[in-house]
Amino acid sequence: MVNHIACITLLIALLVALLAKPLEAPLQHTGNVLLLTAHPDDECMFFAPTIRALVRAQTPVFSLCLSVGNADGLGSIRRDELAHSLEVLNIPAHRRWAVDHPDLQDNFTARWDPVTIASVLQPYVKSNNIETILTFDADGISGHPNHCSLPDGVAHLPAPPRLYTLVTRPLHAKYIGVLAPLLAKFSFYQDCIYPAVSEHFNQLFRFAAETSSPQPVIVSGIYDYLTALQAMRAHTSQLVWFRWLYVLFSRYMWINEWAESRPTPLR
Repeated sequence: MVNHIACITLLIALLVALLAKPLEAPLQHTGNVLLLTAHPDDECMFFAPTIRALVRAQTPVFSLCLSVGNADGLGSIRRDELAHSLEVLNIPAHRRWAVDHPDLQDNFTARWDPVTIASVLQPYVKSNNIETILTFDADGISGHPNHCSLPDGVAHLPAPPRLYTLVTRPLHAKYIGVLAPLLAKFSFYQDCIYPAVSEHFNQLFRFAAETSSPQPVIVSGIYDYLTALQAMRAHTSQLVWFRWLYVLFSRYMWINEWAESRPTPLR
């Protein structure tokens, strides 16, 4: 009995140790970094691990949200909630903006025009010397058409900065909660200690880990996750029951995996 208790205690201690500290295979970026989002709450629901890592590294992080999330007539409220959330995430007021453009309204059935996105985005990129943009990939994580529009909008800039897009994972890997960081960290440490079994492990757990690529990956520690949760709580108008399920089970509260895209300037 004592041995069983000791084993359980040791296992819990190991799991807590794995979760405690962040783990980063960092982005290769230079200069100022702009996080480009579509709606208030995107910053904490999807990008918090990266924001926390960049702020910790003292990278100048800027945030531009291309709508105020006015689909339900709550635009002014959601703009204020976004400001509070970004405050929690340590992005200062002079580096964050939310745009309320008539052609970039929160709409789950419509893609945004890339030329309009580029025309709104360009002044912020130019005036703040933005060298790297972080945004959604073409699948938009959740498939929201506003999310999916953003990388195409960046491609329409006259001289696009370096672009990283957040990798959309299959449904079976999106909602595994705390297993996501545990498996990612276990896989990483296994690679360091015993590379010979890495391929077998990644094949065995590929349905859940989904982190075996050499792409930049950022895994939050417990404190980073709790900070992201605090930022999400700033969005009080959005805290319906299914969003509580999201923050408990989404891998994006814990892990960000990035793919570098090289948009070609359009002529």
